[in-house]
Amino acid sequence: MALSYLLAIDGSSGSQRAVEYAIGQARHSGAKIVVAYVIEWSPYAFNTPEENAERHKRREEELERAKTLVISPVAAELREAGLSVTTEVQHGNTAKTLIEIALSHNVAQIVVGRQGESGLKSLLFGSIAANLVQSSPLPVTVVP
Repeated sequence: MALSYLLAIDGSSGSQRAVEYAIGQARHSGAKIVVAYVIEWSPYAFNTPEENAERHKRREEELERAKTLVISPVAAELREAGLSVTTEVQHGNTAKTLIEIALSHNVAQIVVGRQGESGLKSLLFGSIAANLVQSSPLPVTVVP
């Protein structure tokens, strides 16, 4: 099985530094890249059937927007660098979902930027990078 890395992105400048790092590492090692973007989403909501239908529609629109605006440009950049790329966009708890994606693709490590788009939320609950470092069964490279 070929060596693969999971590149977790969010469209931030920290994420772009992680992209640049992953390009260098993948070129050096011959690894494939799985690019992942997770939209924070809680399944725990008490809604009417109508609200659930609207929520599902919004969820699908968010997935499509993330693919178009965040994932596709990074995947194109990686392909232009001569790398093999797979993409994933999912809803869920960000750190947990990234770990699930990494395990499902049997990657060797997760690459993530140190600082992302999370702002106040990360001050209150901790950063995605810190959560990954603490909970991932795989090595995590945090790019400054």
